[in-house]
Amino acid sequence: MRSSLLFLLGILLLSIPTVARDNDFGVGIVLGEPTGLCFKAWTGRKTALDGAIAWSFGDGDAVHFHADYLIHDFRMFQARKGDLVFYYGFGGRIKAQKDSRIGVRIPIGISYIFERAPVDIFLELAPGIDLSPSTDFWINGSVGIRYYF
Repeated sequence: MRSSLLFLLGILLLSIPTVARDNDFGVGIVLGEPTGLCFKAWTGRKTALDGAIAWSFGDGDAVHFHADYLIHDFRMFQARKGDLVFYYGFGGRIKAQKDSRIGVRIPIGISYIFERAPVDIFLELAPGIDLSPSTDFWINGSVGIRYYF
């Protein structure tokens, strides 16, 4: 199981530079369930990959990895400055603990992209279901901030 986790993490990290462009790759922090480091790499005008390497406090302490493909709707909300964006997507997570869990997640959220600073803040809910070692439904919730390079 540990080698599978390392393999998936390696694939995720190797894919980041191939999709990131100037000012389209952000790193930051995520607080909630889970809490840790996050990233986002825009792959198009309305699509992105995002993920986190974080600590999960719910249901026993564990290291949490997730990666998602996101689709953004820039028309749903109007902001006077910057962009207030609704997004949704799908992805997967690995929760590394004594009995490690692998599952799918369906994140939905809102993000505010500042007009004059390479920064965004976000609020996200991600319901999901573990597929291994047993089936279990859960919901993650978090807030975060990212700086774009």
